[in-house]
Amino acid sequence: MAAAPEAASGFLGFGAGSRDPARPLSRRAGGKGARNRKKGWKRWRGPEAKLGRELGEWLDEQAAEMRQLGGPVSEKPDDSLFFMDTGSEEKDRKQNRGKEKPLRVDLILQIDSKVPAPKNILAHQIPNGKKMKQKQRLWEKLAEEGVVPRKERLLQERLKKASAAKPASVEASSTASPSRAFYDIWSESNPLDQVLAGKDTWFLEQTKMQPVKRPGRLLKTPSQLPAVEVIAPGGSYNPTFQAHQALLLQAHEIELKRQKAQEKLDRQLSFPTAAEAPTQETVFREQCEGLLEDDNSGDEEEEGRLPKSEEEELQADSGPAAPLPLAAAGEKKTERQRKKEKEAKRLKSRELSEKAARLRRQEVFRLRSIGLQVKRWEAELLRRKRAREAKRKAEADKPKRLGRLKYEDPDLDLQLSTELAESLRTLKPEGSILKDRFKSLQKRNLIEPRERAKFKRKYRVKYVEKRAFREITL
Repeated sequence: MAAAPEAASGFLGFGAGSRDPARPLSRRAGGKGARNRKKGWKRWRGPEAKLGRELGEWLDEQAAEMRQLGGPVSEKPDDSLFFMDTGSEEKDRKQNRGKEKPLRVDLILQIDSKVPAPKNILAHQIPNGKKMKQKQRLWEKLAEEGVVPRKERLLQERLKKASAAKPASVEASSTASPSRAFYDIWSESNPLDQVLAGKDTWFLEQTKMQPVKRPGRLLKTPSQLPAVEVIAPGGSYNPTFQAHQALLLQAHEIELKRQKAQEKLDRQLSFPTAAEAPTQETVFREQCEGLLEDDNSGDEEEEGRLPKSEEEELQADSGPAAPLPLAAAGEKKTERQRKKEKEAKRLKSRELSEKAARLRRQEVFRLRSIGLQVKRWEAELLRRKRAREAKRKAEADKPKRLGRLKYEDPDLDLQLSTELAESLRTLKPEGSILKDRFKSLQKRNLIEPRERAKFKRKYRVKYVEKRAFREITL
């Protein structure tokens, strides 16, 4: 039987895991493991590994320098390593010849087809081109003979008249001189406008040297309201107590008015209660309304008649009553009867003319009262005129009805007393600038009031139930 290793060496250690120093180490006893595995990389790392790594890097650099430059960089002269860039365009073109390529986006947008696009023949055609060519040849032929067309002749005569009326001082002045003094282009003594003085207005407008005069209606604005309105003092950053309370009162009145309108609409559309519902008696009374005669109808007729005295006065003013027919129907009037009727008509016309003359004479004494009536009438006309002008001025600042909808004022941008900020850092913005500008355009009658378009489905939604074989359970 073989002896134990400790007994063979003749030495025993002090610890339980001690070994004989003379015994060779095993691979597992070393504790570093294999070098060709990742587990043993950190164990075998040491100064010799770092030195080997640096040596490998230096050898790689030397090999790269030998391969690219033909030798170490430290041994190369400066002329072979550096050069002076003189900025030659031809040299830059040669160096960047391969870099001058279109972008990928341009290559994608290029036409891939080898077939050229069809030529648009209509784009090269001129309306009445043959006729215009014949006219051009005729004008050239007349120009060789010294004949000027009528339009050109009239234009030259107009230019001669304008140049003759042009003052000599304007011709002598030169606006193209660089040594001229500064001037105001908006002043009346502008040298640019002096050159155009005396020329024909039609010629200046046709040659675009003078703008066409705008009509006066384009200078009027549809509303006198300012483009940007200043808010009430109560809506500022740090308002006073009185201004803020006044703004809150204004907002309260607007909300109260809106609430009353809503309550009125609800009251009109609400269904009547049991107490207010119509009964059979009220329905029968409503159906019989106007069918039965009341006892007061005779009294109304009596009230509608005039008193006896007034009837007699009207008969007296109208003249004598027409005589009753004396003869029976079918009998002719005698000569005496005709004379009496004729005399009665003459007397009646005379009385009417005398009465009209008497009234005219009496009106002379009523001149003072007539003058007072005329003055009162003129004062009333003046009052109505001023009222119309005041109403027109008041409505000039109000938005007009330009479309189907009516303009509605936006809600007031305000903050409650508990929401007022103590500093600009904690200030919260109210409202929207875009909505404010949009409402301002509507209020100044520049655009009609509009509302947000509502989505309206064109077709009815169809619900389709889809079944899959996975949903079927056995």
